[in-house]
Amino acid sequence: MSTSQTVKAIQISQPGGADALHVVDVVVGEPGPGEVRIRHHACGVNYIDIYQRSGLYALPMPLTLGMEGAGVIEAVGADVLHLKAGDRAAYASPPPGSYSQARVMPAKCVVKLPDAIDFESGAAMMLKGLTAQYLLKRTLPQGGLLPGDFIVFHAAAGGVGLIACQWAKALGYRLIGTAGSDAKCTLAIKYGAEHMINYSREDFVARVKEITAGRGVKVVYDSVGKDTFDKSLDCLRPFGLLVTYGNASGPVAPLNLGTLGAKGSLYVTRPTLFTHIATRESTQVMADDLFEAVTSGKVKIPVERRYALADAAQAHRDLEGRQTTGCSVLLP
Repeated sequence: MSTSQTVKAIQISQPGGADALHVVDVVVGEPGPGEVRIRHHACGVNYIDIYQRSGLYALPMPLTLGMEGAGVIEAVGADVLHLKAGDRAAYASPPPGSYSQARVMPAKCVVKLPDAIDFESGAAMMLKGLTAQYLLKRTLPQGGLLPGDFIVFHAAAGGVGLIACQWAKALGYRLIGTAGSDAKCTLAIKYGAEHMINYSREDFVARVKEITAGRGVKVVYDSVGKDTFDKSLDCLRPFGLLVTYGNASGPVAPLNLGTLGAKGSLYVTRPTLFTHIATRESTQVMADDLFEAVTSGKVKIPVERRYALADAAQAHRDLEGRQTTGCSVLLP
């Protein structure tokens, strides 16, 4: 027998600003083959949600936002073997829909959440932590990274950044971070950055060259986009890699590939988390690595802000206004 329930969710009917977010009632039914129904205890807030809300990433409307959540599995569909009703679980996965009390979704990117990790941390860590995992473990410059190597990480006091600061230090990398205020720089140092550059009053290229004795770095991890792209290239040594994985300041302008040759045979890549977690197997491997880093104490998840589900618009305003550090969650 099929059953359904009505739950609260945050939707937009068309792209727009934070005011486009509205609380609505949606009907959630039974999971079909390869699906689960999860009751959320916490939902993560991420910059990709803003890209989708604004229309930078175009999606069909109306749209329930949210790509990350943690809670309890209520029901599983046919062919789902790795989860069962009652399991604690977490995910970072398309399609959007985590800004809700409950949802039905594909099971392949949903994983069991270890008992040692609470729901708020689980909701905050999946998208940002798996992003840090694929950056530091899978998106590497020519010849890889070795303990003692310098790396540059923009937005080091953000959700991904504070996780990356800790994980990079555990791997022996010397992280040079950037942020927009002294307070954010101090916070990132606390979480493991070796050097921080306040880009609002310092030339980060000059400081990177100073810190590295003029050599530059093997890799720059850049989620800022338009405002930092060109200068990020100038931080690289020959054969260095620029990893551009976000557009917080806007999309990067078209690139003349000849620039890469002129600046030292450089590499540029534009990866996404969702390519890396395209299969259940790869999702599980990456999640296991993240869970080990957290449960061992190498990485602590900085849940800095908590909002009621109905206050999602304020969460977006705070994130867009660069008022946040660490991770933010919605509590349904």
